[in-house]
Amino acid sequence: MAVATENKRRVVINPVTRVEGHGKVTLLIDDNNKITQARFHIVEFRGFERFIQGRPYWEAPVLVQRLCGICPVSHHLAAAKAMDVIVGEKELTPTAEKVRRLMRYGQFFQSHALHFFHLVSPDLLFGFDADPAIRNVIGVAKKFPELAVQGVMMRKYGQEIIRMTAGKKIHGTGAVPGGVNKNLSIAERDELLKDIEQMMTWARGSLEIAKDYTLEHIDTLAGFGSFDSNHLSLVRNDGAMDIYHGRLRAVNHEGKRIIDDKDYSTYYDYIGEEVKNWSYMKFPFIKSIGPEKGWYRVGPLARLNTCDFIDTPEAEKARKDFAAVTKGKTNNITMAYHWARMIELLHAAEKIKELLHDSDLQGKDLVVKGKRQDEGVGVIEAPRGTLFHHYKVNKDDQIIMANLIVSTTNNNEAMNQAVQGVAEQYLSGKEITEGLLNHIEVAIRAYDPCLSCATHAIGSMPLKVELYGSDGSLLDRKYKD
Repeated sequence: MAVATENKRRVVINPVTRVEGHGKVTLLIDDNNKITQARFHIVEFRGFERFIQGRPYWEAPVLVQRLCGICPVSHHLAAAKAMDVIVGEKELTPTAEKVRRLMRYGQFFQSHALHFFHLVSPDLLFGFDADPAIRNVIGVAKKFPELAVQGVMMRKYGQEIIRMTAGKKIHGTGAVPGGVNKNLSIAERDELLKDIEQMMTWARGSLEIAKDYTLEHIDTLAGFGSFDSNHLSLVRNDGAMDIYHGRLRAVNHEGKRIIDDKDYSTYYDYIGEEVKNWSYMKFPFIKSIGPEKGWYRVGPLARLNTCDFIDTPEAEKARKDFAAVTKGKTNNITMAYHWARMIELLHAAEKIKELLHDSDLQGKDLVVKGKRQDEGVGVIEAPRGTLFHHYKVNKDDQIIMANLIVSTTNNNEAMNQAVQGVAEQYLSGKEITEGLLNHIEVAIRAYDPCLSCATHAIGSMPLKVELYGSDGSLLDRKYKD
């Protein structure tokens, strides 16, 4: 859609497709078809941070996951980790931690498979400019049926892990303050073990697809929506990638540490949030650098850039291959997210296999508690990146403050940088076509954004209410700006 705005043409991509949630892109174009502004807008509002206030703290792990049907496990576990602190838990039982970790890796496996095969593969298999009638998951199923089935079955496997550890595939209740409410039975373990070798094989194949595509197009992709940036994630105490627990580490575009393995419970000493009036999504930044230069990326690319190693053999070998492309330096290629994501897919499969052979999963000691606290922070690595949950609770056990910095929110400025860069490179000075507009969406999809999770803001929400009579006439109109 194109409209005139202040002597400029305004082109709108609405909605951005093949992402979770609702967003749009606006481009301002002058008389010479030059891009003068490109922005990625989040157009829906949730407000979970506000309406969870007043609820009993033990409800948080179940309530906040309703933010999304794609990432509920991430919010479930981040909130549960925060509530572990509230109930005074200092260390989970081995069974509780390993059941949660299995749940975590199950979500990574299904989420990464869903994104790669259903949302991204049409662009990679058919090309960014391909006919949109075939550039979709149905087109993939028709031309590459084996890949389509593989993607479905991999997601199904991950969802089964979630069902067995959380009680349901979506919006489960497995994690509770201080632990979990069920273990993994022998029958459930054996059911998952039947298919794990097939999942390993498919994960290896998926990695090869992403790796080969990236290396084959490396010269083009290096300039496609790419830019120098900071990167942030959790890392284990020994520097390994850890998607369940760890310390905060951030590096700059050259790999120099900015946040050096800090306790995430004091994240607010290092991370600030900026609000802009054209998006419901906030703009986080590293405080020591400031909002202009302190923004950062999270997710698979960031995790590979910040960790020292991966603690499973096949994924670690793949990480070394990945690092070799930039000779061990920070990788700032946006489209390399897909390769990094498939390395994590293989890592998840390896960890699932390892955990399934651990007898602690059948343990009976599930919950611990200690001295009650009034404040708790839970941080976890979601498939899309680092996820912060922070709560305060009063003496009546009611939540009185909640702050969520969601993975996609952390990537907000990076996605806007990618949109601006691709728009200037591919659209500026040219006749706008659907294929060229899809280039912008391709750059956004690299981040696998979940816009439903990320929509909350400081300040008021614009609202317009209109009352019509039975004859269709406008009777009244009220605004709240």
